[in-house]
Amino acid sequence: MTSKGQRPTLGLIMLDTNFPRIPGDVGNPKTFPFDVVYERVYGATPSRVVHDADPELLLPFIAAARQLEQRGARMISTSCGFLAIFHPELQAAVDVPVLSSSLLQIHWAQTMIKSDRKVGVITISSDSLSERHFSGVGVSRENVLVAGLPASSEFVSVFIHDKKNLDEDLCRREMIQVACDFIQNHPEIGALVLECTNMPPYSAAIREATGLPVFDIVTLLNTTSKVLVP
Repeated sequence: MTSKGQRPTLGLIMLDTNFPRIPGDVGNPKTFPFDVVYERVYGATPSRVVHDADPELLLPFIAAARQLEQRGARMISTSCGFLAIFHPELQAAVDVPVLSSSLLQIHWAQTMIKSDRKVGVITISSDSLSERHFSGVGVSRENVLVAGLPASSEFVSVFIHDKKNLDEDLCRREMIQVACDFIQNHPEIGALVLECTNMPPYSAAIREATGLPVFDIVTLLNTTSKVLVP
């Protein structure tokens, strides 16, 4: 939604989904303290993006980015962290900043913590998050650890398999459990980056449970908006 005559701060490329978009999710405009416009890429299901990394989706995503730029968006982002794989092409296609994935914050997180600490990435699918996704946003896997949600989890059922109802409390418990297990197994982790754009509603709970800095797509977009909008 945008105010009349006002240029939107953010243009969001949306996957083709039907699951709920609660506050904190990038698909809910109430998540942001600025105007947002959306462009849906039909046929871009979570499975095609996450599991298949389908190269045929690149051109539709570029078209959506250009459409958002034409609609006045000051910056462009996406509704899936796995679109880091297309970051260079999206960046080259438009003249406004592109923030394809929360993974862009890995380098920032690394500079904040001690040199003997590592950044932990929590993703919706650890098996699918590859070196190509990290290199797409100019990040090395060195000193990065990855943990994923169980395939049987409520979170995966909703956000990969497009379940149309959401047990928010169960998702919160799952996220906290994964984060705490991650830290217990890897006490060298000094900061967490949440890959999935549906994870920010649970960031505060993860911060409280782990005591660590937690980065997500919303922290990235809120911070960037400060340097773009007068």
